[in-house]
Amino acid sequence: MLLSASLLSRHYMLAATCTNPGVRSEEGAAGTGSRVLVPPLQPILRKTWVLGLSVFYVFCISIMVFPAVSSGIQSVHKDSGSPWTTTYFAPITSFLLYNVADFCGRQATAWLQVPGPTSRVLPTLVLCRSVMVPLLMLCNYQPRDHLHTVLFTHDVYPVVFTCLLGLSNGYLGTLPMIYGPKVVPRELAEATGVVMSFFLTLGLAVGSAFSVLIVHCI
Repeated sequence: MLLSASLLSRHYMLAATCTNPGVRSEEGAAGTGSRVLVPPLQPILRKTWVLGLSVFYVFCISIMVFPAVSSGIQSVHKDSGSPWTTTYFAPITSFLLYNVADFCGRQATAWLQVPGPTSRVLPTLVLCRSVMVPLLMLCNYQPRDHLHTVLFTHDVYPVVFTCLLGLSNGYLGTLPMIYGPKVVPRELAEATGVVMSFFLTLGLAVGSAFSVLIVHCI
């Protein structure tokens, strides 16, 4: 498994399990009788695979369209020549609003943590974020070589969509990261944090790869 092959992941998972006498171990290859702790991936994944996949999918969807697609959306009134439509529209609607909304979503988890870690509503909400990809693609992204239809021909649409993307990314991306270490035994909490971070990083990597394909399809 990729996670167990990572030296950094093995270091932290072994450190997290060194005080747990119940963790599985195996004999040394040289026959010396030494005991080597094995990172307990199976019990961790058995408890957290839904949360891990939720983290993966949240960040995968986000990075697929931000900033590759969102930064290319232009004001429909760009020809007016005003500073808002020519200079400030993309930086504010794409980067500033997304990051502010993402920050607000993350902070909201300090006061509100619903749905719960075992609720089916959480992965359902995560899957619903898939709609953000076509919504942003159908805004006024330029240039357009293949998908010539611009369905949302008003500047308010990319503003709303970007805010929803950032807010849902911050909230739904943080909740599983909070829940992960809580649904496993206390001695596995630190190692679980490493596993959840791996899912997050994998989501960013896969999303980045697909963002190139999406931009090519527009």
